Amino acid sequence: MSMNMGATVASRSSQSYKAETCVPDAYHFSKSQSMETRFFMMLTGVVTGVIAGRVFHSVLPTEDALMALFVLLAFAGGLLSTWSPCGYSSLSLLRPAGRYSFGSVVRWTPTFFTHAVGYAIGAVVLGSMLGGLGWLLFGNVPLQYTVIGLAVLAIGYGLHQFGFLKMPYPQRRAQVPHDARFRFRSSVIGLLYGFSLGMNYLTYVQTPMLYIVTGVALLSGSIQTAIAVIAVFNVGRCLPVAVNFFPVKNQTVQAWLARWQERAVEIDGFLLLAIASAALMLVLL
Repeated sequence: MSMNMGATVASRSSQSYKAETCVPDAYHFSKSQSMETRFFMMLTGVVTGVIAGRVFHSVLPTEDALMALFVLLAFAGGLLSTWSPCGYSSLSLLRPAGRYSFGSVVRWTPTFFTHAVGYAIGAVVLGSMLGGLGWLLFGNVPLQYTVIGLAVLAIGYGLHQFGFLKMPYPQRRAQVPHDARFRFRSSVIGLLYGFSLGMNYLTYVQTPMLYIVTGVALLSGSIQTAIAVIAVFNVGRCLPVAVNFFPVKNQTVQAWLARWQERAVEIDGFLLLAIASAALMLVLL
């Protein structure tokens, strides 16, 4: 009798726990566009890039126009990296503790700061490695050859994102442990997470824009330039965590990301094709 009562209490406690921690299933998921729509978007990206390249060629020096295009690509690539396993988890892991309030945000602010510092350290480490290697191997490569090579690579990955070409996707398929929040204080987790993501190749790679950014850093032949290149990408990657300064529920953020998952891939492909086409126009006109 006592054992049965104990089992009943345990069962009720288990049911209560499940009820309190249950997360509703999602019913609406992002779907990819039809092949015809993706083909139209691909052509639109190329045409947009060709037109933009001709316009930039007429109003800006070539190097300034290329710099503007690259900054756009690097920053957008950082933002689009949010649609990755680590991007999803960083937004939910690095949140103010408890109910949202001015006090909880103030207490959480050091976590955001250390997270940004982690990204900065990652940019310095990765940028120094790429810049140093590039200085040894590619210091004398002409700018025109560099731009053409990277633009062709970007076009290949743009086609990959739309599903019309298969490209290699080198990455380390790993993620920061989910129980990391229980091992250290929040600010330390922010730093470690920022560094891991700021190195960009220690976890999943979501956008092939990272490969173009890496190529620019490597072929620049300059440590300072390479650090700046990775830093622009990392700024875009770190910025979405700032959403936690606002009274937005984690489930709302995660649901929004899920709804836009496939659109993010298509935007990625569009920008790769457009920026690569514009860059080719600048160096070939």
